[in-house]
Amino acid sequence: VCNKYVGKLQIRYFFKKNEGQGFTRNYGFESAKGDYFIVFDSDCIIPADYLEVVDTYLNINYLDAFGGPDAAHESFTPLQKAISYSMTSFFTTGGIRGGKKHVGQFHPRSFNMGISRKVWEKTGGYVITRMGEDIEFSIRIHKLGFKIGLIDTAKVYHKRRTSLPQFYKQLHFFGRARINIFRFYKTELKLVHTFPFLFTAGLVIWLATFIVFKPLFLLGLFLLAIYSLVLFGDCLVQTKSLYISLLGVAAGFTQLIAYGVGFFTEGLRYFKQPLPDGLRKSSHL
Repeated sequence: VCNKYVGKLQIRYFFKKNEGQGFTRNYGFESAKGDYFIVFDSDCIIPADYLEVVDTYLNINYLDAFGGPDAAHESFTPLQKAISYSMTSFFTTGGIRGGKKHVGQFHPRSFNMGISRKVWEKTGGYVITRMGEDIEFSIRIHKLGFKIGLIDTAKVYHKRRTSLPQFYKQLHFFGRARINIFRFYKTELKLVHTFPFLFTAGLVIWLATFIVFKPLFLLGLFLLAIYSLVLFGDCLVQTKSLYISLLGVAAGFTQLIAYGVGFFTEGLRYFKQPLPDGLRKSSHL
């Protein structure tokens, strides 16, 4: 594929042993010749004008590092569109992930991210290769005083997963990653990050009330119905599709439960292994 563009683009192709996305991106940074590096995930579709949008923005409002939003492409399946809604909704963990409307400090994620060469040289890149590696990297960029921001017009189309079981597995990993970040930075675990776990624990308690106290069970059922209607209505406004909105409710519950379970299970592991593991040799952390 790359050979097709010889003479048309300044493009170079490298192959290396798989060491996970973090260390592989470091390899890319080391090999790059430019002054600004762009990072995408392999499941993203990049709009044709993406680089033009970023270049125009940075020439007016320069940022040492930036992140951009993700959206659903018209070619996505209904479930992929529902998952995209769930992952970007303020009513799920979308408010935790960050965006134009986000909770707390904005942290670029490596599905859509850019950094200057100065950031790379000062930070040394990723110090872990997976499980929250981009969040850890973003936190370090912040702590070193670099100017970071969101370019909300620099969107990508993020395909994510093609089934709810796959989506569950991915979000379970994200929940674990939040605890892994806690191993590095104790102040980066906020109350909002516990909401999926509290939601999941609440579901377990609610199911138990069916046996011990049915009036409380009915109250919980009413509250779940209200929350489901909120998700359905918000998704309907955004997608204009009843089917996608129904799937959006299922994706929202899957997301919260998977994240909550992952958060809990890795929290238990934390008591056995509180310190970070698998760091590359670096003096930057």
